[in-house]
Parts: sequence; C-alpha cells; structure tokens
Amino acid sequence: MPTPPANLPALILAAGRGARMRPLTDSTPKPLLSVAGRPMIEWHLLALAAAGVQQVVVNTAWLEDQFPATLGDGSRFGLAIHYSHEGRDHGGALETAGGIAKALPLLGRQFWLVSGDIVAPGFAFDAAAAHRFAAGQDDAHLWLVPNPDFHAAGDFALQGDRVRRPSAGQPRPLTYANLALVRDSLVAGIAAGQHAPLGPCLFASADAGRLGGALLPGAWHNVGTPAQLATVNTGLRAGDFTTG
Repeated sequence: MPTPPANLPALILAAGRGARMRPLTDSTPKPLLSVAGRPMIEWHLLALAAAGVQQVVVNTAWLEDQFPATLGDGSRFGLAIHYSHEGRDHGGALETAGGIAKALPLLGRQFWLVSGDIVAPGFAFDAAAAHRFAAGQDDAHLWLVPNPDFHAAGDFALQGDRVRRPSAGQPRPLTYANLALVRDSLVAGIAAGQHAPLGPCLFASADAGRLGGALLPGAWHNVGTPAQLATVNTGLRAGDFTTG
C-alpha cells in the first residue's frame, strides 16, 4: 500500500480586487499587504509547510504578476507553489467556486482551502484531520466563527459535526471562516473558466447532509478594510502565528 502524503495540498484564494481596501490595493493585491511584518499570505504558507503540506496552489487575477514575483516557486517556504492565473486566462477573477473549479487539475480530489485575506494566527492545518476528511464522503468540512459584526445575519448552524442551513426566519449563529477541507464534488458541474460563487455550493451540500464543520479555535480576523488591517497589525506579533 502506498504511503499517504504528509498532508493534503492547499488552495489559497488570492484573486479578488479588494475594493474595500483601497487605496492600498490600487498597487498591491490584498493578500500581499503586510501583517505582523510579513505579507498576509506568507503566514498561511508557513503554517501549511509546518503542517506537512507540500503542494500549494495560489489563484490570482488582480495584479497577479506580483504573486510569483513575491513568493516565487515556494522553495524558500519548503513548498512547491503553483499558480492558477484567472486574470491571464479569463480576463479577471472567477469568484470562489469558479476559482476552485479552474484550479482542480493542480490539486487533486481533496485539499485545504483558505482565503488569502483572513488571519487565523493559531490555526494548524492538521494532517490527521485532513486524512479523516479524505477517507469520508463529505463535500467539505468548514470551520465556523460566531457571526462578526459585519455579517450579523450569519450563514449556518452547527449540530454536532453537521453544518445546517436553518430555514427562513430561523437564526444562523455562525459564519463560514473561509477555512475548509474540500472535495472536488463541492463544485461538480462548474466548468473551468465559469464564474460561480461558493455560497450556493455550500448551501446545496448542507441541505444534502454532506457538509461537516467545527467551531474555529483561537483568534480569527477578516481583513477587509484599511481600518481592519490597522487593528490586526496593532494587536498581533509575529510570535502569535502557528508556523511550526
């Protein structure tokens, strides 16, 4: 029997325009803005490498040439980085589900998914969790956080390890934290190059009982505006991050 990989590959979502972060993102893609002395995306790369991930895909669109210029081939992080260039190939970002579908040939059937513009300094991309997920049948396993102020309506509820979409009028106390384990079945039917959001895919999987989840332990920040970036930089130090 072949030895399983140390961990699953990962897709870091980095294609968005980051309009709310302007003027900072007029010249720099949001995931390359500095947090605690490093480009935001580098904290994910370091944590992935520390967890035994070997292959990482970064999807790009806005100012996409800056990513390989900054990150290179990943060797300095102990990774192999591949790029899924949505700007070059399709004229712009394909949204989250569309970006996943385009990147699948570089990823395989199961993989980590993380947005390049979130900060979760204590999160470890646990290999054992990845292998448990790969052995199961769920379309995805989501990490969730209590609804932040900017998304008070929420997305989901959690019953044990099952992510549910409550019916209309019922509370949705949890928000998807943009951290997940994903199976290619989540975006089944979405063609490479198709524009497609992720929300409908997650809702369909929840309704079908194929969406697992857990509360995200530790701190979590969605870095969407210059004010949020300043707050994160005021509160975090390099030593706060999980990098091995």
